[in-house]
Amino acid sequence: MLEVRNVSRTYGEAHALRDVSVTIQDGQFFSLLGPSGCGKTTLLRIIAGFEDPSQGQVFHKEKRIDNVPANRRRFNMVFQRYALFPHLNVKQNVAFGLQMKKTPSAEVEQRVSEMLSMVQMETYGTRGVTTLSGGQQQRVALARALVNRPEILLLDEPLSALDLKLRQQMQVELLSIQRRLKHTFIFVTHDQEEALTLSDRVAVMNKGRIEQVGTPQEIYEYPKTEFVARFIGSINVLGGEVGDGAADSLSFVGPGKRPFIIKASRDGSRPLPSFAKGTKVSLLVRPEKLKLLKSAPGPEQNTLEGTLKEVLYQGPITQLFVQPKETQGPVWVISQPNTAVTARKQFNLGEKVYVSWLPEDCLLLEKDGNGSGG
Repeated sequence: MLEVRNVSRTYGEAHALRDVSVTIQDGQFFSLLGPSGCGKTTLLRIIAGFEDPSQGQVFHKEKRIDNVPANRRRFNMVFQRYALFPHLNVKQNVAFGLQMKKTPSAEVEQRVSEMLSMVQMETYGTRGVTTLSGGQQQRVALARALVNRPEILLLDEPLSALDLKLRQQMQVELLSIQRRLKHTFIFVTHDQEEALTLSDRVAVMNKGRIEQVGTPQEIYEYPKTEFVARFIGSINVLGGEVGDGAADSLSFVGPGKRPFIIKASRDGSRPLPSFAKGTKVSLLVRPEKLKLLKSAPGPEQNTLEGTLKEVLYQGPITQLFVQPKETQGPVWVISQPNTAVTARKQFNLGEKVYVSWLPEDCLLLEKDGNGSGG
């Protein structure tokens, strides 16, 4: 188990990390996710031992390691640009770390062969690394790190330089390798889809702090702050305040004083929010939770009237953009699967439409983003 306890890192007046604490269990694929400059790479480098925290401690298996040099930690790192040795061939690159440790040559040969086979590069051993594609270089960098049998593998945006199709392919291969080895992988990325696809758990970072840690489903379905909700995927937002409550529901008063109803999720995984009347909040709904209708539905659904502004066909889904009648804020986005049924529903640009959703399919979060209503 790896524990980061109250770690901060400053550079002069700039704060890269602010009182960060997180626990990573053995064998997890754990992602540090956030926008550029949020501190995720700084945190990874502190875990690796390449940087020291300004305050706080790092523990591995209950032993403090932030005062242990990087070369004495059983961690290895895969860098964004791979950092391969251009004058060495593939096999020599992978063997380099073992040779520096004076590992017997027979063992070096065996372990290098095993790793190249694992990353599907066994026929490339004598090739120069500068002749390889980006995806092949990434595989060599991964093999070079894994051949040392690290207890934790640290990956700093290793797929970001690859094109979309190759990146998706490498995601599957990386996850497969992690599942086979059962090693702890700590993965830095700014790509939300990548983090959700690969991770057992995700830490979402913002301005040097961790805003939320959870499974991909928890992060997406039940964000605790407005930043997390907006950063993870697309989401529609209305500003307003909490209205009257009932035993099993809460009202939200948005633009035009229109009330919307919020309920707990049907499976009980998200309870009813507990906010005092008048609290400034945001109502948030994911695009796939919405339906676009030509006429207003019954009172059991929340409804927003608007004008259809754009329709974008995207293969498996169609995205529809609606300007709400009661606000001049951002347009709302609705995602509908392109089934035979939805394909027959024709909407014309500029026509009046109704956006509807169930009371249990929306979230309430405080406007300042520091509290969660569900």
